[in-house]
Amino acid sequence: MSYYQQRNRSRFSIGQDGNSLTLLLAINLSVFAILAFIKVVYYFSFGDQGVSLFHEQIFRWFTLPADLNVFITRPWTLLTHMFVHDTTSIWHILGNMIWLWAFGYILQDLAGNSKLFPLYFYGAMGGAAAYMLAFNLIGPLKVDLANAQAFGASAGVMAIAIGTTALAPNYRIFQMLNGGIPLWVITIIYLVIDLASITNGNPGGHIAHLAGAGMGYAFILALQRGHDWGAWINNFFDWVNNLFNPDKPRKGTSPKTTLYYNSKVPPYRKANVITQQRIDEILDKISQKGYHSLTEDEKEMLKRASQEDML
Repeated sequence: MSYYQQRNRSRFSIGQDGNSLTLLLAINLSVFAILAFIKVVYYFSFGDQGVSLFHEQIFRWFTLPADLNVFITRPWTLLTHMFVHDTTSIWHILGNMIWLWAFGYILQDLAGNSKLFPLYFYGAMGGAAAYMLAFNLIGPLKVDLANAQAFGASAGVMAIAIGTTALAPNYRIFQMLNGGIPLWVITIIYLVIDLASITNGNPGGHIAHLAGAGMGYAFILALQRGHDWGAWINNFFDWVNNLFNPDKPRKGTSPKTTLYYNSKVPPYRKANVITQQRIDEILDKISQKGYHSLTEDEKEMLKRASQEDML
C-alpha cells in the first residue's frame, strides 16, 4: 500500500458527523421517498391518470433532458438529476445505494472523507455531458431526443467504483473466500455487464455510466499526480458551513492571531520571585524616594509580600 493510502486510512461509522457517505445515502433516499409520496398522492387524487400527471408535472422538472433547447429552460436539472431515481421500481435506487455504500466505504477507508462527494459530482457531470452529446450527435439516438431524460446516481457511483479501484486495485473483499477477491476483479465484472447492456435498452444511460467511470479514473490519476480536483468543492462547503458559524476563525488565520493579539486580558501574568533581600531593597527605596517611585512590579511584589507576612 502506498504512503498516500496509509496516510489517509481512517476509521469512521455511518453516524459520524460530516460523513459524506452518510450524506449521499440520506439525500438519495430522502428524495426518492418524497417523490414516491407525491406520486401516491397523485394516484389517490386522479387514479391511473395520476401517474402520468406526476411524471409530467413533477418528475420531469428534476430529470436532465437530452434536448439542449429544453435543458436551457431547466438548468438546475444538471444538479438535481443525480439524486433522482425511478419511482416505479425500488430496484433502481436499491442497486445504486448498495454499490455506493460498498465502494464508498472502501474509498473513505483509503483516501479519507473529502474525496467521496467530489468523485460522485464529477462522475455525474461527466455522465450528464456524455448523455446529452450522445442523443444530439449519434444518429440512432436522435429519434428519441425529445423524450430522453437522464436521472439516477449511476454515473456518480460508477465514478466512485472506478476511482476506488484505481486507488487500490488489489484491495481484497470477502476475505473468507481463499484470502479475498481483488477489487479490480469485481469492478471489471461490473464494467463488462454495463458495456454489454448498451444494446439491450437505455443506451444513453449506459454511455453516461461509462463516462462517469472515465471521470472517476481521471480524478484519481490527477490526485496521484498532486492535483486535487475536489479541493474547490470542499472549500465551497467549508465556506457555506462557516456562514452559519461566525465564531470560527477565518481560513488562514492562526489561533495566535485570533485569540492572543485581539484579547483584552493577557494570557499570563508575570510573577517575580519574592526574596527578603528584594523586599528590603523596595523598603529602602520607599524611605528614600517615596511610595510613588515604585514600579508596578515592585508594588505588586510588596503587596504579595504583605499577604505572605514577609514584611
